[in-house]
Amino acid sequence: MTGHPTTRDRILDEAQRLMQQRGYSSVAYRDISTALGIRNASVHHHFPSKTDLGAALVLRYRTEAQTLLDQLTATVPSALDRLHRYLTSYRTVIHDDGRICLCTQLIAEDCVLPAPVTQELAAFFTGSEQWLTRTFEDGQRQGELQFPGSAADAAQTFLATVEGAMLMARAARSPQRFHDLTERALTALHVPTPRSA
Repeated sequence: MTGHPTTRDRILDEAQRLMQQRGYSSVAYRDISTALGIRNASVHHHFPSKTDLGAALVLRYRTEAQTLLDQLTATVPSALDRLHRYLTSYRTVIHDDGRICLCTQLIAEDCVLPAPVTQELAAFFTGSEQWLTRTFEDGQRQGELQFPGSAADAAQTFLATVEGAMLMARAARSPQRFHDLTERALTALHVPTPRSA
């Protein structure tokens, strides 16, 4: 039986919602405490500094993302199907109110973020690239994916496409835009199935 979320978890949940929409710099502890109906001191109790909050939030986010990627690898044999599910997971974080992937949102502020936050962001993107590289290698071996150059190069290009598509979807306030752009990118990588005579 699952208990109620802790105050710490509620703070992280609200910080994530706000930062996915507005970014790191535009969110203050007062925004979080007001939304949750708690005192500002309670936020400071759990996260003495905004750096502590940001680093803990990105760590939680990337840990959850890595768990999902590991599950896909373990349970979905087809690399192409894995990539479809990967894109589906991204679609779930794009909202009409402007919220997008936390790490996509925060990386735009990289030059003003504290080092502990940027280190967690770098780990998120490195983990994503490594997973995509392995998936592209699997897809090439399975005869499902075709691409010029190495799997690592293709993975970097695909990740850049996914991140860019998310920003385009946000600009258009259309989650469907993300779907359309990423599906076209995936279709270009798919090895066509030979037609029967």
